[in-house]
Amino acid sequence: MTRHLRKMPLTALFGVVVIVIYAVVAIFAPLIAPHPETAIVGQEYLPWSDEFPLGTDSLGRDMLSRLIYAARNTLGIALATTIIAFALGCSAALVAATMQGWVDQALSRAVDVMMSIPTLITSLLLLTIFGTSVLNLILIIALLYSTVVFRIARAVAMGIVVMDYVEAARIRGERMAWVMFREVLPNAATPLVAEFGLRFTFVFLTISALSFLGLGVQPPLADWGAMVRENASLITFGDLTPLLPAGAIALLTLAVNFIVDWMLHVASGLKD
Repeated sequence: MTRHLRKMPLTALFGVVVIVIYAVVAIFAPLIAPHPETAIVGQEYLPWSDEFPLGTDSLGRDMLSRLIYAARNTLGIALATTIIAFALGCSAALVAATMQGWVDQALSRAVDVMMSIPTLITSLLLLTIFGTSVLNLILIIALLYSTVVFRIARAVAMGIVVMDYVEAARIRGERMAWVMFREVLPNAATPLVAEFGLRFTFVFLTISALSFLGLGVQPPLADWGAMVRENASLITFGDLTPLLPAGAIALLTLAVNFIVDWMLHVASGLKD
């Protein structure tokens, strides 16, 4: 790891620095933010000043504090959603690739049906039916993105289950769980880790889009997508404050993609 870090290109180093900064802000948000997340500390739409570096929003809440707390909410929800999506998708993919036959066909056809409907439309429909709580948001997005994870993990696993060492494990009587988690999964780890980074980006953008549409993270919790929607009218007056949460979304997306590109380059074994 130390050797790889020393050879890390500037783009990947930039991505690591950005993610570390975001993580620190998210973890220590109550200590960094000058005001509580939902506290009304001034009049509506106050301009930037020494007291309020980024002004206030439509309710008189400090924009800087909201921006900081939004890092915790948005990143925390996106990370939890991605972990659940990978747990569901990878588990189903390993079962399908290892057992094959009718099990593989049943799981694959069910995934095909779910993937035939656009993710955003399905999310809007299910959130409207079941409600817009944080738990529902996490479970619905995780279920929808687990289908993509299933497809990728199954394709990788299918190329591994035909290897000699997997067949040797079956011949010596190892159980299916052993074959999945001790033979197939470790050899599929590298592409799956890279896919985790990409999938986190898509989940993160989906949650921000849903919040912008009003069906994501609900008030009074701060969320970057919702902050863009709530303060979009300021742009007509030449105030660039709504672009700050949008910029935070874009910067994190760029940083994660830089790191994923570097990881795939290292895993491929290609030289610069």
